[in-house]
Amino acid sequence: MPHDALPPDPFEGDPEDPALTLGEPDHDHPEMDEDERAELVSDLSDLAVYQALLEHRGVRGIVVDCGECQEPHYHDWALLRASLEQLLADGRMRPHEPAFDPDPGAYVSWEYCRGYADGVTATESAR
Repeated sequence: MPHDALPPDPFEGDPEDPALTLGEPDHDHPEMDEDERAELVSDLSDLAVYQALLEHRGVRGIVVDCGECQEPHYHDWALLRASLEQLLADGRMRPHEPAFDPDPGAYVSWEYCRGYADGVTATESAR
C-alpha cells in the first residue's frame, strides 16, 4: 500500500511521540517461501469470495481470536485485504488501529466464511 494512502501520523513531529521509545523498526524478517506465498494468494482470493457473499447480508468483516492478547480482533473487509496485501508485498503486516466499538454480531470467523461459501457452492451444484 502506498504511504500516501495511509492516514496521517497524529504524532508526526511530536517530541513526545510514544512510538519513539520503540526504536527503529526491525526490517529483518524472514523471506516468505513459495508455499506461504501461495497460501496467502489463496487467502486473498477466498477473502474476495467471502466479501462478495456476505457483505450484502450485513457482515462487515472477519473476527480473529488473537493468540497474543487473548482478545478478538475485528477486521473490516478492506482492512484485512490491505493487511494481507501488505504481508504479500513486504513479508509482514503493518500495525493498524483496532476497530472502534465494533458490533461483534457484524463480524464472522474465517471458518464461518468457508462453511458459508461451501454451502453456497453445494447448493448451486445441486441444481
